[in-house]
Amino acid sequence: MNYLTVENISKSYGELTLFENISFSIHKDQKIAFVAKNGTGKTSILNIISGEDEADAGSVIYRKDIKVSFLSQDPKLNPALTVEETIFASDNPILKVIQDYEHALLNPDDADAYQKAFEQMEQHQAWDFETQYKQILFKLKLENLSEKVSALSGGQKKRLSLANALINKPDLLILDEPTNHLDLEMIEWLEAFFAKENITLFMVTHDRYFLERVCNEIIELDEGQLYSYKGNYSYYLEKREARIEQTEVETGKAKQLFKKELEWMRRQPKARTTKSKSRIDDFHDIKHRASQRRNDHEVQLELNMERLGSKVVEFHKVSKAFKDKVILQGFEYLFKNGERTGIIGKNGTGKTTFLNLLTQTTKPDAGKVVIGETVKFGYYTQNGITIKPEQKVIDVIREFGDYIPLKKGRQISAQQLLERFLFSRKKQYDFVEKLSGGERKRLYLCTVLIQNPNFLILDEPTNDLDIVTLNVLENFLLDFPGCVIVVSHDRYFMDKVVDHLFVFRGDGIIEDFPGNYTDFRVYDDSQPAVSNTSEDKKEKNAWKKTEANKLSFNEEKELKNIESKLNVLAFDKKELEAQFHNPDLTPENINKLSEALQKIIDEIEAKETRWFELSSKLEG
Repeated sequence: MNYLTVENISKSYGELTLFENISFSIHKDQKIAFVAKNGTGKTSILNIISGEDEADAGSVIYRKDIKVSFLSQDPKLNPALTVEETIFASDNPILKVIQDYEHALLNPDDADAYQKAFEQMEQHQAWDFETQYKQILFKLKLENLSEKVSALSGGQKKRLSLANALINKPDLLILDEPTNHLDLEMIEWLEAFFAKENITLFMVTHDRYFLERVCNEIIELDEGQLYSYKGNYSYYLEKREARIEQTEVETGKAKQLFKKELEWMRRQPKARTTKSKSRIDDFHDIKHRASQRRNDHEVQLELNMERLGSKVVEFHKVSKAFKDKVILQGFEYLFKNGERTGIIGKNGTGKTTFLNLLTQTTKPDAGKVVIGETVKFGYYTQNGITIKPEQKVIDVIREFGDYIPLKKGRQISAQQLLERFLFSRKKQYDFVEKLSGGERKRLYLCTVLIQNPNFLILDEPTNDLDIVTLNVLENFLLDFPGCVIVVSHDRYFMDKVVDHLFVFRGDGIIEDFPGNYTDFRVYDDSQPAVSNTSEDKKEKNAWKKTEANKLSFNEEKELKNIESKLNVLAFDKKELEAQFHNPDLTPENINKLSEALQKIIDEIEAKETRWFELSSKLEG
């Protein structure tokens, strides 16, 4: 059953053309993810199909009487209403029945009104619906129903808008980055919710695990063309790579044909027959196909940053609280060179406060934080970039530096860094105010990197970044030789980048888990449910001791890190091996690929050897 058809829509802003003649359709029970680079019009397309904006050309046709809900990145809510009033302001008739029943409960003297309200609840089978909508609010941490919208944070408003969309039970739900402002527990609940509910979805999201587990189709806008993939994210990656390889083969053939036709054109045939005119017309098409070039960039930088000394960052019995809310309590930790730490925990457990203590923008209540003399922080915060009127992209970067030094006396300029993070030379001279939200985040990231830090702190770096940019950032961080701390709800990103986790449990409890996020979920799900007694808290920390009978804590941590790294290396090895199938590889490219593959194989062998050493020690 067709719900919506998009026919030949186009959108431009001045001289900037976002897309032209885009067509697709959405059918019942499809769960579609829309994937594209930042700045190519993802949000504009969502706004057009939801009625928030209009296309310059083309049309959007809905099935008659279809019920649609739209979650935008910037939800428009009435600040004068409470959370509960916002929910009941919906045009859902069942919510009106529940509201009448709750009013009747508050006025027990009016027996007739109560009886009528009770009968309406029975007639509409509203009891289960009431339970479900309150569960949704609970899961999204919106328990205070009397709180005014004006008092909510930006994240709470986004979650309230999401709750509204889910509670309305639409036929079609359109979502723009639904996982932004959700903690990991909320994201996993939302995945399970969509798995069991028969809701047709069309969404933009950068969360690749969410894509994998929720979507059954992916539509990609790439270089102005739409491509559809009937499968989840893994299927999309496989088929997209095959498509790009095929395109490169065809481009190579077009280049050969172009050379041949160019010689013919230069001879300037005098006889302009119908056949020769047709060949001239074909020449322009061949020229266009031969000049196709992808703007994908691999990040491989041998950075020449200031070397970290033996003392990096040290926490000595650090405590911090805000009134009754304890963030840290006697926390001790010594960061070592090359550490890659992920930070996870529910919203409000103090993750950002911890980063501010680390960078000494917030003072501890007790204890001290010692920073090594050679440490140079690069701090990517959630606040983003401050836009100045009439400022161009390249000027923003040059305020912080003109180049990053590389090894062997080389360097990468501000322009080259922007190109690596997908800003073309032409785009670098655009005004910053013209950039999309995701492009501004990408630019802000470049301002942090151009300062050549040796200790990177990234607070929710994946929000609003597209999947292509996330791959670029991941590759950069894998090459980065300094320390990295990441706070993120993007599980795929965390799995690929970090070696161990600080798990913020709340009430000042921080656990150091030796592994990535997927390792932690496997461990955490295997633990019995415990209460908050001191004995149970000791039991919750039992994982620190389960394997420690034969291994020291550092050896146990090393073993877990090796297991995580072997998974990443196996994936990288598979990707490299796939590149050898390209028939257009030059001998030079083959040599480079062979060297890179051998390097990975050697690293795998070394880590496997060490893994067997530690495992045999554990078993012995």
